[in-house]
Amino acid sequence: MSGEQSHHGHPHPGHPDHAHEHDHPHGEGSELSPIELRVRALESLLVEKGYVDPAALDVLIDTYETKVGPRNGARVVARAWSDPAYRDRLAADATAAIAELGISGRQGEHMVAVENTAAVHNLVVCTLCSCYPWSVLGLPPVWYKAPPYRSRAVAEPRAVLAEFGVALPAGTSVRVWDSTAEMRYLVVPMRPAGTEGWSEEALAHLVTRDSMIGTGLARDPAGASAGRP
Repeated sequence: MSGEQSHHGHPHPGHPDHAHEHDHPHGEGSELSPIELRVRALESLLVEKGYVDPAALDVLIDTYETKVGPRNGARVVARAWSDPAYRDRLAADATAAIAELGISGRQGEHMVAVENTAAVHNLVVCTLCSCYPWSVLGLPPVWYKAPPYRSRAVAEPRAVLAEFGVALPAGTSVRVWDSTAEMRYLVVPMRPAGTEGWSEEALAHLVTRDSMIGTGLARDPAGASAGRP
C-alpha cells in the first residue's frame, strides 16, 4: 500500500521546530516576488552603507549560479550509479563521500543521501525556511523557498509531485524529508534503464536539479544529448 511519511533528521514522523539559516535569491527579472523585492531592497541598502562589495557579491552569486549549479550533485549521483562501493559510502556518510569528489562548502557541511527505489520516492522540503545544500545543488529555485511548496509538500506530496509532472505507481510510497540548518538532503534518483556501460560524464547529463530534490526524475536517455562512452 502506498503512503506518505515525513522525516526530520533521521527517519521518524513529525516536524519538530528547528533553527534555520536563510538563503537569499538573486537574479534579474521584470516580475519579482515579495520576498525577492525585500532581498533586493536589503541588498541595495547593504551596498549603499558599504557593508557589501557589489563585485564580491556578483562573484559569489555567479559561482553558485553558473559554476556550481546542480553539476556537483550530478557528479555525485553519477558516481553512485557507476560505483556500488561509492554508493555504499554515500549512504553511510554522505558528507564524507561528497568530499571525496572535492565538493564542500556553504550549507553542505552535514549531508544525508536518500536513494529512490521502485518502492520509495524521496522528496525534500524545508518547512520553516529554505535550508538547501548550495555547494552541491547551487542556488535554490524560487519555488523551493515559497510557502505553498513548503506547506503542501508535507500535506499533499503526491499532488505536488503531479504538478511537477511526476506520476508515481500506486505501490510507490512517498517519503518527505525536512531539511534543517543542521542537516540537508540529496536525493539519488533511480538510474534510467538502458544506460549500462555509460561513462560517469554521460550519466551526469541525465541528472537534473529537480531529480536531486525529488520533484523530478532523471532524464530519459533516449532524448538526452549525452553520448555514450
